[in-house]
Amino acid sequence: MKHPILMPVLSDTMATGRLTQWVKSIGAKVSKGDAVAEVETDKAVLEVEAFSDGYLAGPLAPVDQDIPVKQVIGYLADTAEEAVQTGQTAPADPVPASEVPPVSPPPKPSLPTEPIPAAPAAAEPSPTSPAEPVPAPQAFPGGPSEGHAASPYARALAFDLGIDIAQVAPGPDGKVQAPEIVAALLAPAQPPLNYGPPYRLESPTKSREAVARTMMAASATPSFRVTARLPIRELQHQAASRQVSLTVALSKACALTIQAYPRFNAVWTNEGLALRDRIDVGIAVEAQDSLITPVLRDAGAKSLADLQSVWKDLLNQTKSARLGPKDYSGATFYLSNLGVYPVVRQFDAVVPLGASAILAVAAMDSDGSAQCTLTCDHRVVFGADAAHFLTHLASQLATPDSLW
Repeated sequence: MKHPILMPVLSDTMATGRLTQWVKSIGAKVSKGDAVAEVETDKAVLEVEAFSDGYLAGPLAPVDQDIPVKQVIGYLADTAEEAVQTGQTAPADPVPASEVPPVSPPPKPSLPTEPIPAAPAAAEPSPTSPAEPVPAPQAFPGGPSEGHAASPYARALAFDLGIDIAQVAPGPDGKVQAPEIVAALLAPAQPPLNYGPPYRLESPTKSREAVARTMMAASATPSFRVTARLPIRELQHQAASRQVSLTVALSKACALTIQAYPRFNAVWTNEGLALRDRIDVGIAVEAQDSLITPVLRDAGAKSLADLQSVWKDLLNQTKSARLGPKDYSGATFYLSNLGVYPVVRQFDAVVPLGASAILAVAAMDSDGSAQCTLTCDHRVVFGADAAHFLTHLASQLATPDSLW
């Protein structure tokens, strides 16, 4: 008997996964927990593990293809004979509805429920007058030959709204439905490329798509910025002498400052302010073609030596694209340090969803200070709060002995 292997849900934002490679070949014996494939999510490359003992069987979904979560990508057979009798590769089969519950797509705007009114029937020609030719019905754009498969309602809605359905990305089920049409209508305007130079389209990586979605969502946060010159040199000297990253030391200083001003550890929700009991600092890191924020958990309570050890492990996992959601999600405060680039004198950062502030640190000047900009969610903290925060942080950095 063959048992389906499904595309797993590896993060709360994952709608599809890109199969990057099969670790095992058809007929290979696998044990429960063995890696059989690797999948690129919106944040990392993670392993798909066997759910029981067996033998890998086909058909296997091809690599370098985006596959909706909970669709079949391969099979586990009970016997080796059954495994080798199957085909090699094939597109991912849909999961029978009886086996897997439907995937809930990301929230989308509500749609009108009224059916599209049918066109009035054409009047029959009078028997005493010649029949006039009836014009052929106008086809909706985006039929089966144009773009992705689409429901009749979606095609009609696209026609009414003047949307080229061939340019609309399908939903998790691989089909364009009405919610995708409404999402396309509400999406930001596309750049005018038709009258410019020739161009080619390149599909973004899953991680770059995730960054784009996050930044678009964060753009709705009502933010303000306060810039201050903060003393960095003494902290840099002490960190270097103890073999601790300056970024880690800055994170610790920010965490201790948040302890004095806990409002910066809160976040706005529709139900009220969420007040967190632990300070988790997310640090922006360049990761190949993307951006990721590994998180130092409980940064205010742990020693700098412990934080440095954790940070080293996080960086190694980042370089190998092996960070999991528990490693990069849920930060309560963020830090972006571009001070490693001497040409960066000042910059602003965007407050990610889930936090109320982010500190952007530029390069240190000859006087030992750096231009630092605190971007804040104005629903949670006000300008005076930011001024108090930066004043306290400046004191921490000027006399960093208390960090150790």
